[in-house]
Amino acid sequence: MMETEGLVIGAGPAGSAAAKHAALGGASVILIDKKSEIGTPKRCAEGIYDHGLKWLEIEPNPQWAVQRINGGTIIAPDRTRLTLDETILPEKGYIIERKVFDKYMAMDAARAGAKIMVKTLAKSIMKDEDSEGSFYVIDCEHMGEIIEIKARIVIAADGPESRVARAFGINSTRKPQHMMSGVQYEMAGVDCERMDLIELHLGAFAGGGYAWVFPKGDDIANVGIAISSASKRPAIDYLNEFIESYPPLKNAKAVELNVGGDPIGGLIGQIYSDNLLVCGDAAGQVDPITGGGIILGMLGGKTAGQVAARAVRAKDYSAERLSEYEVLYDEYTQGAIPKLAIARDVYLSLSDDELNSIIHAFVGLDYKSMTPSDILKVFLKISPRLALKFTKLFKIIF
Repeated sequence: MMETEGLVIGAGPAGSAAAKHAALGGASVILIDKKSEIGTPKRCAEGIYDHGLKWLEIEPNPQWAVQRINGGTIIAPDRTRLTLDETILPEKGYIIERKVFDKYMAMDAARAGAKIMVKTLAKSIMKDEDSEGSFYVIDCEHMGEIIEIKARIVIAADGPESRVARAFGINSTRKPQHMMSGVQYEMAGVDCERMDLIELHLGAFAGGGYAWVFPKGDDIANVGIAISSASKRPAIDYLNEFIESYPPLKNAKAVELNVGGDPIGGLIGQIYSDNLLVCGDAAGQVDPITGGGIILGMLGGKTAGQVAARAVRAKDYSAERLSEYEVLYDEYTQGAIPKLAIARDVYLSLSDDELNSIIHAFVGLDYKSMTPSDILKVFLKISPRLALKFTKLFKIIF
């Protein structure tokens, strides 16, 4: 039987961050992943932002940071374009090569002292107790053989509807309306107006979601769509129709297909228990508007790892001790996920005509000098009903 103080299940960005920071905090850590190659398959539009990397104390590496992004263009249903670039937005970011990024994050965890085990699937989990308190024995299938791992703390980073969290008695299931179904092509031959701007396409054509074009350099881009899981048609149908209708993609050819689901319903009801912390997609640490979860998930992983290390030093693995995780995560993210969930509901309530009116009204405005009050005045000019919706939203956000 292998023994460790911390066992992290799932070597995505959140799991690797958890393993890294638990090891840096002095805990012995094993990080396992069911796949033979960390980072595959890709299920991500691959966008990250600068201040998220700063929070995580990660320096961009040209091996995985493949395209600098200086802003974005929001495209209305009638194809009116609202560009928010470096002259307006203080925030910049990158399009990354996710397959490389995930491996680099796992390598960082290894350098910090974590043991990495690929092709290792957690099969069953059983609780036990000794003189130091409770622990868990996890039966794993590793390289075709069954092994046992004894751990004081388990960190579940095994994706949406976490099997590990459920094994600990936590309800990690999601209602259909709280999942987005995403599909994406990596395409060559894309005619981007600017390679340093991402594109977000809004409207009913996206089945309760949005479409995107994320440039990766040269004529390459991720082109995808995320729709409500309640939609009656498959996401690939919506994506193919979008590609056929959008002129910059007329000569584009797909070289890779990515599919996946994003939990957009906010945090699950419980992200810690005795001997357990849950992070990343497994915890719902995902932007409810975009479905993006790299930074929010890694912040969860970093926090979980730090809390786990402190619990190991204190030899206290109780839910009461581990509850610090939830408090710290909310502080670090400033309660962003619940606020973004409300913003998502406002977006989904807007008709195509309303979206067109909003984009038209904001084209050409001087955003740098605008206050929230000024923005609400713009909505009031469009429609008192819209102004009321956004007044409620602004009260929550600001």
